Amino acid sequence: MAPISHSDSKKKILLIDDNVDSAASLQQYLSGNDYEVSVQADSTMALARIQEEQPDIVIIEMDLKAESGLTICKLSRKDFHGGIFLLSHRVDELDQVLGLDMGADDFLSRAASPRLILAKCNAYLRRQLRSLDDDKKLPDDRLAFGPLVIDNSMREAWLNRKSIDLTSAEFDLLWLLASHAGEVLSREDIFSKLRGIEYDGQDRSVDVRVSRIRPKIGDDPVHPRRIKTVRSKGYLFVGEAK
Repeated sequence: MAPISHSDSKKKILLIDDNVDSAASLQQYLSGNDYEVSVQADSTMALARIQEEQPDIVIIEMDLKAESGLTICKLSRKDFHGGIFLLSHRVDELDQVLGLDMGADDFLSRAASPRLILAKCNAYLRRQLRSLDDDKKLPDDRLAFGPLVIDNSMREAWLNRKSIDLTSAEFDLLWLLASHAGEVLSREDIFSKLRGIEYDGQDRSVDVRVSRIRPKIGDDPVHPRRIKTVRSKGYLFVGEAK
């Protein structure tokens, strides 16, 4: 999780984009809305800047000329725990799956308005602040379901005492579902609690993350018993999986 401060200092965004005109336009808009925005046009230097500067959010164009945006996203996750948004002209499901699987927190169409990108940034930072506040209130915030243990204060999970490799977004979703065990959460509920925005009826990111989480926690992807899909309603985390 990114180290978010409660101070009034501007949050930092690093925009990795070799399209000078579009990068300048987005930089100007976000800078005008209380963000400190820098642009990295040479994608070969992107990973080093992310690791050195540790911004609050990184926005990466997927279709960079010199270096793959997906590669930068994947490699940066080893030492960077802030938000990563991917921008792409292609918005099909496969691209979203690849991006989320590489550790991205969100996937945006290149056609998305600066206003929508700003809203996504604001929502991400609000979630991070809420997580920090919750951690301070509940330092021993831990749930156990047989061999599965989830610790919100440490933001880690274990299965049979072995650490589970989860992205930040996957952990947030797992904790939300587990902390509401026995309760069906709709996609609207999940989007509201995790993103602070309304569900548009088309975004598949929650479904993709659930499909990634299931095998990691020992659930059967074909016939899940721990995280069940409740048709036309949402998802149910079963505390006592049968």
